[in-house]
Amino acid sequence: MIFAYSTNAFTKYSLTDALDKIARLGFAGVEIMCDQPHLYPPDYDDRRLEAVGKVLEENRLRVTNLNSFTLFAVGDTYLPSWIEPERDRREIRIAHTRQCLQIAKTLGSPNISIPPGGPLNGASRKEAMALFHRGLEDVVPIAEELGIRLLVEPEPDLLIERTSEFKEFMRDVKSPSVGINFDIGHFYCAGESPAEAFEDLFEWVGHVHMEDIGRSRIHQHLVPGDGAIDFAGVFEAMKQLGYTGDIALELYPYVNGPEIAGRKSLEYLRPLFSETGLDVG
Repeated sequence: MIFAYSTNAFTKYSLTDALDKIARLGFAGVEIMCDQPHLYPPDYDDRRLEAVGKVLEENRLRVTNLNSFTLFAVGDTYLPSWIEPERDRREIRIAHTRQCLQIAKTLGSPNISIPPGGPLNGASRKEAMALFHRGLEDVVPIAEELGIRLLVEPEPDLLIERTSEFKEFMRDVKSPSVGINFDIGHFYCAGESPAEAFEDLFEWVGHVHMEDIGRSRIHQHLVPGDGAIDFAGVFEAMKQLGYTGDIALELYPYVNGPEIAGRKSLEYLRPLFSETGLDVG
């Protein structure tokens, strides 16, 4: 199990500088943001990808996940979406996902994380879910061929937010290449116990996102320890279930002080990892 830091907290730095800083903080892994100003696929040819690989090797960083959620290069946090009514908009999301899968193979990432589509903006859940499944049909064969997992990340106010919604979605998924990027804070925002949700969804968990959330359950990522989440309970569930996947710290609101946020997180989390018996690199 590797503990990583997502580069989306380092958007005021180049990707190379972000990787250097994450390694110097003491993290063994990195989650790379597949969007500008970092690894947006159209900006990276083979030569630039090779250079990224060298920086990863020099810093002894393993890529735990490619974060393929946002599309600021051509849209925003959520859009273009899998479920927009315009086909050309959906095709942008599909093409982006295909490109991220190829980069994951090149950089040795076992998975990419993707949004579930949304906001709904008045569309029915049935129609939106059908569009999401249709879009996935265009990318799942590539994921299977490359041996890369597509991890859907439930998110507040999107098509899939809760445990029950993810399980409903998975009933119509036939590929073992599709799973979940389990964001601890997002399930807390949805009013659930993250530990119980993790146990319920464990068979599909391929990667974990970590951040704290305030007692109000408003979706605002905080440094672990600054909110109300019972991380010890989540870690105990991981230990009991035998989770051996990776965990990435996701603190994108801390762009003005990502290194301070990273150090503070490590100081809070390392004792908890040890106390619960999680072997985290």
